[in-house]
Amino acid sequence: MGQHVSRTDFEWSCTEEPHASRRKIILEKYPQIKKLFGYDPNFKWVVTGMVLVQFASMFIVKDLSYPMLFLMAYCFGGVINHSLMLAVHEIAHNLAFGHSRPMANKLFGFFANLPIGIPISISFKKYHLEHHRYQGDEKLDTDLPTLLEAKLFCTTLGKFCWVLLQPFFYSFRPLVVYPKPPTFLEYVNLVIQLAFDAFVWYFFGGKVLLYFICGGVMAMGLHPVAGHFISEHYMYKKGYETYSYYGPLNFITFNVGYHNEHHDFPAVPGSRLPEVRKIAAEFYDTLPHHDSWVSVLYDFVMDPDIGPYARMKRKHRGLTS
Repeated sequence: MGQHVSRTDFEWSCTEEPHASRRKIILEKYPQIKKLFGYDPNFKWVVTGMVLVQFASMFIVKDLSYPMLFLMAYCFGGVINHSLMLAVHEIAHNLAFGHSRPMANKLFGFFANLPIGIPISISFKKYHLEHHRYQGDEKLDTDLPTLLEAKLFCTTLGKFCWVLLQPFFYSFRPLVVYPKPPTFLEYVNLVIQLAFDAFVWYFFGGKVLLYFICGGVMAMGLHPVAGHFISEHYMYKKGYETYSYYGPLNFITFNVGYHNEHHDFPAVPGSRLPEVRKIAAEFYDTLPHHDSWVSVLYDFVMDPDIGPYARMKRKHRGLTS
């Protein structure tokens, strides 16, 4: 089973999450950062291009053998689908068309969702925004692993299995620890997605649908681009709860690696986050960060000081008005 993790509990904090206070300090010193707020007009075209590439791949995938299908799903289709999931993340912050056009953002989210195969765009938003507002809250931040996860996956082998199963924990944990009634738009998302999936199945066959769904699942587990799930908030250095990644995979993940910058300024689109870091360099260059998501995954599994317990938590104080 390998080494047992050294931690036996989460890191409990009595302080507020750090991003709101740092945002205030940075804006006082660098008010020009406000000019970076808004949406990236090129974003919608990049996402549309990725969706069209996945549509075009259907004509190739339908005739592949299963070994080649899974290889292509892991190396190509899954990477695009993971990038589309991060596009959904951008869209959740209204960064496709801006805050003045919320419905346009939602409709574009339905479109970006299509190759993923599973309806996520609306459900993701209703949980993710609370992750920002209540980071570390033991009830409201569903990005936090549960106590059961931390207790069960507490050895080297256990952590390896947890990484493999991460897509399922990430998807189903909110439904267990913080269930919310489905909204009308979630049903719309579901109907549109099922109709598209049925279309793919009927005209291209089950292989293509398997390619879409399995690619996304594999790229959320033991995959280089999935390193961001762990690198973002797992405590690799005591006292720090958010970490940025400044490696090359930001190029295909809408700069989600700039995670301190994103939490400080969620109204800034991913394409402009490097500029935030450049302007306020003294605030970010001194923070611990990652340069490799592969190293993040390796250290998470092999280092006994890191595991599902390595998260900063706060006692639940309830929703504020």
